[in-house]
Amino acid sequence: MQIKDLIPWARKDSAPESRREEGNPIASLQQEMNRVFENFWNRLGHLDWPWGSGEAKSDMVETDDAVEISIELPGMEMKDIEVTISDDMLTVKGEKRIERQEEKKGYYLSERSYGAIYRTIPLPPGVDGDKAEASFRNGVLTIRLPQTPESKARVRRIEIRKG
Repeated sequence: MQIKDLIPWARKDSAPESRREEGNPIASLQQEMNRVFENFWNRLGHLDWPWGSGEAKSDMVETDDAVEISIELPGMEMKDIEVTISDDMLTVKGEKRIERQEEKKGYYLSERSYGAIYRTIPLPPGVDGDKAEASFRNGVLTIRLPQTPESKARVRRIEIRKG
């Protein structure tokens, strides 16, 4: 056996791809590894991670006089959250650290949970960042940004006609 026999794309026979890989140990190993990772991610895929890749679930709603942003931050406390506005960008940073230890007769339990959030949201034109208000209740951060009078005056309804 030569090295080129181990590389599936280097073979010159005209057998279909699946036939060529049957006798190839490296290709079989790769297929098996792919199956292992696919099964792993399929099992974890249905889980609802609170901060997948540092992101938190959020909603942005425009009301008649403000823009309201709600961000889910489960497990965090108000003291762990920082909200800033600069250059028409809203930034939310937070970090939760939960440590629990129990020691009773016959067992010892120690659990730690850490999570960090860093989210930057571009703000729409016409909001007044100087008058922004934030509240935190039941793990949900709500930020209210009032619209400027100028932005409300620029909104004009356009009638739609049947064409």
